[in-house]
Amino acid sequence: MKVLHVITGLDVGGAEQQLRLLLRRLPAHCEVVTLTRPGPVAEGIEADGTPVTHLGMTGNRDLTALPRLAGLIREGGYDLVHTHLYRACVYGRIAARMAGVRAVVATEHSLGDAVIEGRRLTRGVRTLYRATERLGTATVAVSDTVAARLRRWGVPEQRIHVVPGGIEAHRFAFDPAARALVRTRLGLPLDAFVVGGAGRLVPGKRFDVLVRAVTQLPGVHLLLAGAGPERETLRRMAEQFGSGDRIHLLGERDGALDTAFDGRGTATWGAHGQGRPHGQSAHGQGTEGPDIPGLLSAIDVFVSPSPDEAFGLAVLEALGSGLQVLYGSCPAVDELPADQAPGARRFSLGVHELGTALRELRRHGPGRLPVPPVVRRYDITRSAEALMSVYEQAVAAAPARRRRPAAVPLPQGRSAALSAAAVSLPDPSRSPDPSPLSNR
Repeated sequence: MKVLHVITGLDVGGAEQQLRLLLRRLPAHCEVVTLTRPGPVAEGIEADGTPVTHLGMTGNRDLTALPRLAGLIREGGYDLVHTHLYRACVYGRIAARMAGVRAVVATEHSLGDAVIEGRRLTRGVRTLYRATERLGTATVAVSDTVAARLRRWGVPEQRIHVVPGGIEAHRFAFDPAARALVRTRLGLPLDAFVVGGAGRLVPGKRFDVLVRAVTQLPGVHLLLAGAGPERETLRRMAEQFGSGDRIHLLGERDGALDTAFDGRGTATWGAHGQGRPHGQSAHGQGTEGPDIPGLLSAIDVFVSPSPDEAFGLAVLEALGSGLQVLYGSCPAVDELPADQAPGARRFSLGVHELGTALRELRRHGPGRLPVPPVVRRYDITRSAEALMSVYEQAVAAAPARRRRPAAVPLPQGRSAALSAAAVSLPDPSRSPDPSPLSNR
């Protein structure tokens, strides 16, 4: 089976890393097209042996990308097109139909109740999504929670397939040597209580709650991995509360690579002994930062304050390192019995509650826990097997591929809406930010 994956961009992110992990395991000939931003994950995918094409899309309203993508699909002779993230799902479904490919699968990685990919859902975004979804064959939800949201949107039950996200658990196993190395390189006392977090620095992730909670805990350090528009706001917040030397903003970290070792068994810095992109403490001092496995080994507790997640990969990675985890939303954990993740605890979004929980963990000494059953449940190999089954069903159900470009049959009653949307395509990144939640 020949499969083309179409994704909006390949910067460091959960959906992007998930695609790379799946590509390593799918028993199909796969190629990738990124509409924009062929970043570090694109380099990793190519290093793994999968070709990546950058479509060169200049903006969300660059409609010239549509015929270019359709031509690429047509020339490639693909059996199936798999789209990832909102913009790629909209363009990819239409382009696949134009190219005559009828087996089209889309994965919903980041669909929340009120946001998609960190931004508020608008009527235009929702309307265009529902119209183009009907041009596909199947929609994959990464959790039962996302599947329920899709049903509420009107996506037919028979088109929805739940394929949970997955991780390579061994990459996140606790490593004492990496712990000492990371702390030494970042100038952290080996006996300091260190809190960690990771994700896109956007308002919807509510890292402001985490930063404010840590500023109220004298002597506690925070390692926060991620990039985004909130970085400068978080830096100023830490300075304002006199905690700039304890809040360490590390920038983008690569979670798909191991902290490596040299021939003497000594942990090296970054991936395969090479420094990763530079991060900063909140006070502006540059440091070379660890990758995600190294960060998880270095910290004592992991916090994911986001109140609206589609799955929760970061929480799983932290649990794979034997950490206690405090989280605002994590369907990967919430959909299972409590004994599957005894080290994970949900908290209501509030600075006071989070600060109280962190004080309690510090007082009792968090230590390292056995890796819980939930981590084994979400192994990436299982995810790849389940996804391949969806592919086989989609190809079997699809009509034979047409030799000539096919006109796109618009869903009845939606022609006008889709035509208008195609002229002015809604962009989640330009939607208003979610309303702030109470910090209590």
